Amino acid sequence: MHNLVIDIGNTNHKLAIFRGRDLIHYQSTKQISAAVIKDLISQYGVTASTISSVGKEHQAEVELLKLKTKFYPFSTILELGVKNFYATPQTLGLDRWAKIVAANHQYSGTPCFIIDAGTCITYDLLKSDSTYFGGSISPGIGMRFAALNHYTKRLPLLEWNTNEVDIPEGIDTATGIRNGVLQGIVNEVEGNIARLDKINKGLNVLFTGGDATFLLEQLKNSIFAPQIIHDPYLVLKGLNEVIAFEYVQKD
Repeated sequence: MHNLVIDIGNTNHKLAIFRGRDLIHYQSTKQISAAVIKDLISQYGVTASTISSVGKEHQAEVELLKLKTKFYPFSTILELGVKNFYATPQTLGLDRWAKIVAANHQYSGTPCFIIDAGTCITYDLLKSDSTYFGGSISPGIGMRFAALNHYTKRLPLLEWNTNEVDIPEGIDTATGIRNGVLQGIVNEVEGNIARLDKINKGLNVLFTGGDATFLLEQLKNSIFAPQIIHDPYLVLKGLNEVIAFEYVQKD
C-alpha cells in the first residue's frame, strides 16, 4: 500500500509517498500541479491519499485525489489516538494537529514539546496521557526582521539565510538587529523548554520547520540537548496517520 500525502505550506508545498508508515519519497515545490500529482500516483501505484489544505484554492487537487485514489480527509476533529481539548478546534491549524498526531504515534506515553520554526514559531505540548490542550504562536525569524523594518522609519530590512548559524555582537545597527532578533528567539525557545521541562517528566523536545537548523545549532550544547529530536517530516507523518490509523483499525 502506497500513500500520497500533501502538505500545503505558506511558502512551499511538500509531497511525500509512504509505504504504510515508512517514508520512501519526499519533494518540495513552490507550486503544485495536477501533472506532479498524476506522476507520483502512477510512479508509485498510490492507492490512498490525503492533503492538509481545506481552502477552495486547492479544491482541484482534492478532486483529483478523490478521482485517482481512496481519499481520506484530514481534520482537527479526527482524534487518531489523541484527545483534543483545544477550545476552538475549527481554528486549529491542520499542520499543528498533524504534528501532535505524529508525535503521539512515535513517542506514545511520553510528553512531547513540539517546536515548529517556520513563518511563525508554534509551540505545542502533547501530554504523556495523549491529551492536547494547545500551545502558543509567535513571529518567526523572517517575520521579526520584516516587522522591525515595517514599523519603524529608519531600520533597514535585513536578509537572513537559514544556513546562517552565528549570532553577531551588536556593534552597529545591522548587527544590533541581527543580535536582537536571533538571540531573542533563542532565549524564547530555551525559556519555553525550561518551563515545560519542570512539569513534564521525561519531556521530548521535537524540532521541525525550515528554521529548525539554526535553533538546533544554538541549543546543541544546552542542558536540553539530550532531549532534542529533529524531525523535518513530522507534519507529513501526522497527515499519513489518517490513512495508516484507518487501516490499523480494520486489522
